[in-house]
Amino acid sequence: MKRRTLLQAAAAVALPVQRALAEPGFPTKTLRYIVPVAVGGGSDLVGRTVTERWGRALKQVFVVDNIGGGGGVLACQAAIRAPADGYTLLQGYVATHGTSPATRVLPYDPIKDFTPVGMIGGTPNVLVINSNLSARTLKEFLEYVRKNPGRLSYGSAGQGSLTHLTMELFKQQVGSFMVHIPYRGIAPAFNDLIGGQTQAMFPGLAAAMPHIRSGRARPLAITGQNRHPLLKEVPTLEESGFRGFDAQQWYGVVGPAGLPADVVKTLSDTLVLTLQAPDMADKLAIEAIEPRPMTPEAFGKFIKADIARWTQLVKDRNIQLEG
Repeated sequence: MKRRTLLQAAAAVALPVQRALAEPGFPTKTLRYIVPVAVGGGSDLVGRTVTERWGRALKQVFVVDNIGGGGGVLACQAAIRAPADGYTLLQGYVATHGTSPATRVLPYDPIKDFTPVGMIGGTPNVLVINSNLSARTLKEFLEYVRKNPGRLSYGSAGQGSLTHLTMELFKQQVGSFMVHIPYRGIAPAFNDLIGGQTQAMFPGLAAAMPHIRSGRARPLAITGQNRHPLLKEVPTLEESGFRGFDAQQWYGVVGPAGLPADVVKTLSDTLVLTLQAPDMADKLAIEAIEPRPMTPEAFGKFIKADIARWTQLVKDRNIQLEG
């Protein structure tokens, strides 16, 4: 009887331990992935491409939730209201966690309200001009700008957008003046560039490539440390004498503030493995994006540095946004 009692007692103690060991770890259910744009377009494609493979690594399914509007504000608010358990993530990008915090008063704190998970990658910006201009090189364009002060204009995807701030950074370093013409999106901005209403622009490479290939826009220089495989003949601004000039359309993953460290590690480790897969670079190349996996710590520092850089530029250039 004593032996049976001891065995029963041992079994009673062991059962919870066995159950604990058998309990599957995070994640145990479907994950929600918020993309701050409507369905379709580059950002949405990036999110769906990454989560399809990332879900395999986590052995769970991602459901992509497109929440457009407000330049990403609505998506950010939805993310920070979600439980801090790792099952709701946001695809942050240069607008939500870079240029917008530098130019606007937002209903969220891009640092305190989020937990960095990791970088996905980035695509450079490229200086393009109307193909009817006589300038064939960056040097010739700079000479043209200096000979025509106040007569040239450049388009952007909107006030405070990356295309706007990148050109302002360029103007600051060049010391020349061009009139800013903001549009509601990159497509109408390209229409007027091609039509000759504006003379220059600094779009993301993916948006620029169709127009470059057609010959309707001429690329003169590109941001980043190295020349891009899609435009091997186009020099970087760095090699053209613009030291430290770097602007890029980047994408990354964040969660609500306070995500548990072990959950962040699981998400980060599997995201890195996903981005390091041999074919992932080819999949993201459709949007001219180069994978740039980072640790959560490194990504957090990157976000802070990007916000600080654009904030300083806005201050230096006394950029006043409408509305």
